[in-house]
Amino acid sequence: MGRILRLVIVCVLLQLQLAIGQERYEYVTEHGRLECVVTQEQKCNFVCDCSDCRDERDCGYKGQGFICDFEDASVCGWTDVSSQSIYTWKQMQSGQTHTHTLPSSGPSCDYTTGSSTGRFMGVTNVTAESPHSAVLKSPLMQQSAATCRLIIRYFLWDSGNTGFGDVPLWASVWRENSTHSVVWRPEATSVRSWREAVVFLGRTNTPFYIQLHSTRSVGSYGDVAVDQLEFRDCALPVSAGGCDTGFFNCTQGNCVMQQQVCDGTDDCGDGSDELMCDGYWRCDFEEGLCMWDLKIMSPLKWNRTLQTNLTTSDHRIGPGRDHSENTASGHFLYLTTSENTTADWSAFHSPLLQPTTPEHPCEMVMYTHQFGPRSGGVSVLVAEHQIYPVWERGGALGDLWVRAKVEFVVNSTFQILFVGAVRDGAYGGIGIDSIIMSPGCRFSNETAPKPAHPEPPSHPCTDETELLCDFHPDCSGAEDEGACGDFSYAWGSSGWTDSSVGSQGWKLLQNTSAEESLFVSTADGQQLTEAQTRTPLLGPSGVSCSLSFSYSLSGTSPNIGELSLRVIDSMLGPQPRLWEFSGRSSEKPGEWSKQDVYIGERRHRFQLEFSALATEISSSSQIAVKDVRYINCHPSYSPDILNGLFCNFEEELCGWYQDQTDNYDWKLVADGDHTTGSGSSLVVEMWTATLLGPYGRLVSFRHPFTPSPLCLSFYYRMYGPDTGTLNVKVLYPDGPEQLLWTRSGGHGNRWHESLCTISPQLTAFQLVFEAVRSGFDGLVAIDDLALVPGACSVPSSCSFEAQSCGYASTGSTLWVRQRAVSGTGPKTDHTLETENGHYMLAHTGEDFLPQGSTSILTSSVHPPNPNTGCVSFWYSMDVVTPGSLTAFIKPQSGERTKVFSNVLKQSGTWHHGSANISCSESCQIEFEVKGGGGIGSYIAIDDVSFSAHSCPSPGALCDLEHRPCGWYNTPNSSLDQLDWEVTSAAIEKHYPTPPHDHTLGTEKGHFLFLPSSQQNTSLFSACLLSPVLPPTYQTCLRFWVYIPAHYDGELRVLSLVVGTQERLLTVSGGKSEWKRYELNITCTQEYQVVFEGVKGSEGVLALDDIELREGMFCTHSDLPASPHSPDNTAAIAASIAVVVLLIALVVVLVFYLRGRVWASDSAQRMSFSDFGNDTFDPELTQDCVNVPPRNMSEVDLSDDSY
Repeated sequence: MGRILRLVIVCVLLQLQLAIGQERYEYVTEHGRLECVVTQEQKCNFVCDCSDCRDERDCGYKGQGFICDFEDASVCGWTDVSSQSIYTWKQMQSGQTHTHTLPSSGPSCDYTTGSSTGRFMGVTNVTAESPHSAVLKSPLMQQSAATCRLIIRYFLWDSGNTGFGDVPLWASVWRENSTHSVVWRPEATSVRSWREAVVFLGRTNTPFYIQLHSTRSVGSYGDVAVDQLEFRDCALPVSAGGCDTGFFNCTQGNCVMQQQVCDGTDDCGDGSDELMCDGYWRCDFEEGLCMWDLKIMSPLKWNRTLQTNLTTSDHRIGPGRDHSENTASGHFLYLTTSENTTADWSAFHSPLLQPTTPEHPCEMVMYTHQFGPRSGGVSVLVAEHQIYPVWERGGALGDLWVRAKVEFVVNSTFQILFVGAVRDGAYGGIGIDSIIMSPGCRFSNETAPKPAHPEPPSHPCTDETELLCDFHPDCSGAEDEGACGDFSYAWGSSGWTDSSVGSQGWKLLQNTSAEESLFVSTADGQQLTEAQTRTPLLGPSGVSCSLSFSYSLSGTSPNIGELSLRVIDSMLGPQPRLWEFSGRSSEKPGEWSKQDVYIGERRHRFQLEFSALATEISSSSQIAVKDVRYINCHPSYSPDILNGLFCNFEEELCGWYQDQTDNYDWKLVADGDHTTGSGSSLVVEMWTATLLGPYGRLVSFRHPFTPSPLCLSFYYRMYGPDTGTLNVKVLYPDGPEQLLWTRSGGHGNRWHESLCTISPQLTAFQLVFEAVRSGFDGLVAIDDLALVPGACSVPSSCSFEAQSCGYASTGSTLWVRQRAVSGTGPKTDHTLETENGHYMLAHTGEDFLPQGSTSILTSSVHPPNPNTGCVSFWYSMDVVTPGSLTAFIKPQSGERTKVFSNVLKQSGTWHHGSANISCSESCQIEFEVKGGGGIGSYIAIDDVSFSAHSCPSPGALCDLEHRPCGWYNTPNSSLDQLDWEVTSAAIEKHYPTPPHDHTLGTEKGHFLFLPSSQQNTSLFSACLLSPVLPPTYQTCLRFWVYIPAHYDGELRVLSLVVGTQERLLTVSGGKSEWKRYELNITCTQEYQVVFEGVKGSEGVLALDDIELREGMFCTHSDLPASPHSPDNTAAIAASIAVVVLLIALVVVLVFYLRGRVWASDSAQRMSFSDFGNDTFDPELTQDCVNVPPRNMSEVDLSDDSY
């Protein structure tokens, strides 16, 4: 009864609140929870009526920011309403379809978090004979204000090169009465990156839905996607309790500026600002032309029409809606190109009007819609005794109606003339609607004067538009470059055209000192958007192009506003901002700051755009730009590079530049470089969420052709649990690229040297360092680049992914560099563990290499080094009669020396091999295979590397101070998503670590670790794999683990046998100290040990001092105890006797086989993988046996018991 009574009281109180005009009621429940009751009209009205804004949840947005990032399962209330299931919208993650590598379709990351775990809405794949539409529908929203706009981030990529069609994505507004209008149509260009657009929704006086449409017949998963929607300035004005001077008091009590009264737009939200307009001459073209005369001599005509008459199927035609009704059924005037004429302009004019005075001018408000490449611009002219322009708005402004206001002070009878210009283009045109003439515009009965036509503008010396504004004067007086925006020309400043659509715009100031500047002032548009000014189409530009200018954001306020510069690409649309400044540059007006902005190589024609938003337009503050200059922008300009392509990045990029067609830039970071340890290197931080695309490219200046080989040397650092890829490529003038070198994943928090031989080039070429953001939690850096004559010496490592690294083949048959998909050979390479990875392969079947014949793979020449080093490699041999593999050291003079041999059959998997080497003189490494008489057999080599340190002995402690000892991160995305990394507490600056390692007990000691980070990858795993190990009866695995008590991840120790995993041990939160674990392993097949770390949300998991001891069991073991069984002493005694006999037999066999194999390998045998399967008793059927330890309880051992 108490609960029912409380509900009744709440209802009564709510009714009382509504009766007195309070439309919201909040109360606290008996459980202490805040509840809020609002009316239906307050739900999704872009106003937070409840204190926690719950009334604006799942409204197509959520919360006080009115933003939808699609991260929650509710997706802000958006629903798929596609008519057929063949093509639909769904919530997606790029990480669902890939790890470690870029997805084959769709975004590589979401927009909001910039990671593979972030969510967005994307379309499914479709393959159909006819186009199908996917439709995403918002919840019902209430009325919107005239300033309402939606900021949308969208992705359009034709990954399959199947063609987009005309309209792969567009937006419409649907009202409750089923009327609808198209409000947004982005350019259908394919770009592998997120882009941003503004959808101007405008005034809608009824509840409405927003729909996002995509129409395609063929398309791939996620290639059309949206994310991070933001609704801005959509709420209707609220009551202000009185209006200041210069404002109009609306009926509902809110205020609008006086210039918004009688302007054809419902700014009040109740229409009251458009009611008291007696004496105004208004024309919305709903009933006719209102005495505007469309008759003109031009064969191209303006037409009074409506969107439904233009088209209902091709959404690129027409404005999509009129201005006065904001629907597809409203009328307007429209001009576009016609197939029947080549004319590119048309005009219409007013009736004859009486003269005006400055005290009583004629004021006209109108709205233009200038959309698509066909829109050339609109001009308003006065026709009296002469015809002269009084207002103009050029180019395309976007998919919206833009307000303009023109004042006429004419001392004779006159007419107003509208002239529209159109261009050749695929779509678009010009619309005019809602022309409002003030009471000062009075009709005249006099005879119209015959005006003299104006002189045509001077014509450039060329008719080729590509030569206009191409940064090179082609005319004798440079007329073709004179009005392109460069202030060094007399008319250069006139090249900047205001393209603002809001209440702020750019104007040109010419003061008494003849110093010109562009400054931000008030404008007539109704949108609350930035002021924008653009150049004409420029370029293309060369690699050295930059823009120089001076700017001023001055005034008494510390926050004057914002100023930015960006490129508008003629093919790709608006690009990310190149430069931006906010706040205040100077307190005193007239003080200027100089700025140079790199424009770089632009292969398409483009425009430059200054955007600004002033906090306040007043006489005490200014935002202005002057002295604009184009510097070295013509493509033919070639800079002098003193040091060639050598660069240590201490001050600049030297002979390298940032590619302007990629997604993000490399940046100079002055910390921990290779050159000095404290200088600068070039870095891409993959964890940066604003890197919203896959590629960042550094490109060299063009290098002339070379008849001899060159050597590119550089140092790189690739570090982190999810690092991505670094590629080096050769770029040719006509566009093709050749991969020269590649690395993926983490390589430790240290610098590595790499050498790449560039073969003789018959044409000029460029080099490219390409960072690929296929990972989202790591760092890629390069330093000390040099290009020198001559081939490189043997590189420190070679994966054979891009080239053969100078290895040459001799013998009865040749080694070939191939991919796994080529046929005979391992099913995957070792580097990438994919069928597309490369390795070197020798066919050892009798049809290629007869039994006893040999084929040799020889490295380039090593310089002398008497110290003992290590050559490490991975090899794979066919299961049946593969032949043999032997490695030799071949000095320049003298006989070669065998350092490694394997004649045993293998399982077809990749095995690790290594050998100690030293050269008192120049020498080479030879890999020799000998035919075994098999059929279709092979031997393959991959991932050859050289180390200055000697190889670890079998069973030696892996302390990670110099090498990972054959342990490696798997790139196989079916096993994990992250990588283990090597670092030390002393050098780590980004991730949490243990305070010291275990081996040395100091900050400088190294360890493997899996840290927490800001990336949302908790519970993702990283797998560290041992080399393939031979079958074993007795192996002791020892290792040390650091895992804090609060760490919510864990460590799993697994065995991997023929693709089957078995968990041996799980370690979870400990005591924030190093702790030792031991495991006994028995296995009758080849196997690998896997350390699988599961990432936690905070803290760090670390490994150190890993040891595998064959032929012995551990003193203690941390394997879980076996289940208790009834007392069976006799059985146990018998089992022990059998085990003892088996162990004795194994010892004899191992001793015999070791003696046989070691006799051929001598002391150079350095890998765990040289045992053959014939070592063990084939009658044992259990694949993997964990021998019970003597002490089943978990033992915590201190250092001194190690």
